[in-house]
Order: sequence, then structure tokens, then C-alpha cells
Amino acid sequence: MGLVCRAVEEAGIPTVCVSTGRDITALVRPPRSYFINAPMGNNFGGAGDVATQRRILRAVLALAVEAREPGCIVDDVLQWPVPFAFNPALPTPEAIARQLRK
Repeated sequence: MGLVCRAVEEAGIPTVCVSTGRDITALVRPPRSYFINAPMGNNFGGAGDVATQRRILRAVLALAVEAREPGCIVDDVLQWPVPFAFNPALPTPEAIARQLRK
């Protein structure tokens, strides 16, 4: 997504990448990023949590206007109520072979 943000920025449109993967976001370095420490797919908080979603949306819109430093990442204060972790499966031999062919 960060690469898409860069392309859109080149067209003169400000962007903010809202991410749940801080390490990947730091590597890609989109023009502006807002990090939410939440499970993937919950970039604006939990389902039905309108107050949190509204707060995050307002913060993201403000960042689009106020950010001056390229590649800045702002961390949201959200504390996810249930512990979560990313547990990727081991790559299959087929997936490894595909990557080696690239």
C-alpha cells in the first residue's frame, strides 16, 4: 500500500497509509503513515466501535494536512483489548520455488 501512496503523491494528492504492520511500513516508507497496533483488518479499531473509528479517522485526516516530514509514522494510542499475534505458516516448497524464480 505504501508504494501506491507514493504514486498517488506524485500526482499531487496527499495520502496517509493506515497500517497495522509497523515494521513493513517502516521499510516501505510511504509519505505519511498512521500505525494502529491491532490485528490485521482492524485498521480503524474493532467492528462497531464508532467512537474509536471516528477518532482515528480524524487523526488520519489531520496528519494528511499537518505532516511536514516525509516518511513520518505516527503511532496511535489504541490498546487492543485481547492479546493477538501474527503466526504465519511455514512456506511450502512450492512457494519457495516460486520466490526463487522471481
